[in-house]
Amino acid sequence: MNDSLVSHAASLVDPRRVDRRSFVVTSLGAGFALSVLPVSAQTITTSTEGLVAGEVKIPTPDGQMPAYRAMPAAGSAFPTILVVQEIFGVHEHIKDICRRLAKQGFFAIAPELYARQGDPSKVTDIGKLLGEIVSKVPDAQVLADLDATVAYAKSTGKADTVRLGITGFCWGGRIVYMYAAHNPAVRAGVAWYGVTAKGFVTGDRSPLDVAGQISAPILGLYGGADQGIPAETVEKMFAALRSGKSPKSEFTIYPDTPHAFNADYRPSYRKAQAEDAWAKMLAWFKLNL
Repeated sequence: MNDSLVSHAASLVDPRRVDRRSFVVTSLGAGFALSVLPVSAQTITTSTEGLVAGEVKIPTPDGQMPAYRAMPAAGSAFPTILVVQEIFGVHEHIKDICRRLAKQGFFAIAPELYARQGDPSKVTDIGKLLGEIVSKVPDAQVLADLDATVAYAKSTGKADTVRLGITGFCWGGRIVYMYAAHNPAVRAGVAWYGVTAKGFVTGDRSPLDVAGQISAPILGLYGGADQGIPAETVEKMFAALRSGKSPKSEFTIYPDTPHAFNADYRPSYRKAQAEDAWAKMLAWFKLNL
């Protein structure tokens, strides 16, 4: 990544808004978050054959942040994809997303962005998870940690961070918009059912608030039966993107499809829509990175 762009991106995070605190989570757990059990029999598991995959530690001003990284075993200069977790943290599904992307030739990395606030894998109640962890993770911290993740990827000598993309799911889908607004070096984003009209922490802006700052083309993937994200808010977001600096942005709303339709470990999974959306995402990254 161009050093001037790194400096510009870093300057957009006000350090006064990032509380310095140590990491509660220092290593990723195995398996799935307790709050999503039992796991569906249709869960997809991607092998590590032909890959280098596993946990890594990302240097930050507060210490080492755990992350999951996957890339092809042979070669280098792989296009870089930041993978941003759902509200449940970096559990087995998010790790598998990284492996699936690595099988397609990407350097995919998912940092545990709640690591200072708590361990989402150990929380059994979604309401408690939202109240005690998610609502305490401010955007300023997240954006700085994603900057650190890009710097780590570059330092490996395996990732081409000039060809930088980001994808995220649910909570992470919103972060796709926020990080694209924050870092002008992002070349493409894919937001899976991310909210567009609000933040999760008091004082944080919404994607709609920053739409005019986004220059990267964004692909939005949404379910028409998502009770938490009305179609009109998605349409409003993409109208703002297209009328601003991102005229090539596109979105798909799948009719009669619920939230989290790509989460193959949950009852919300819809195979046909998930496979179509996954193909759209890969084509989007290969076109724009």
